Amino acid sequence: MPKMKTNSAAKKRFKKLKSGIIKRECSSRRHLLTKKSRKRKRDLRKGGYISKSDSKRISLLLPN
Repeated sequence: MPKMKTNSAAKKRFKKLKSGIIKRECSSRRHLLTKKSRKRKRDLRKGGYISKSDSKRISLLLPN
């Protein structure tokens, strides 16, 4: 049986931790930064975690 392929888009956006939680980066940090407050940009630096309901779908894209 052939190997399962990892989805390339998901590979770039998410990281699966040992505990099974999926980590993600915050959006809105690429452009149009002048209108955003300093506090908002600072908070967007921190990553986040995927909710349990979404993690089931995304884990199918990250088999490894």
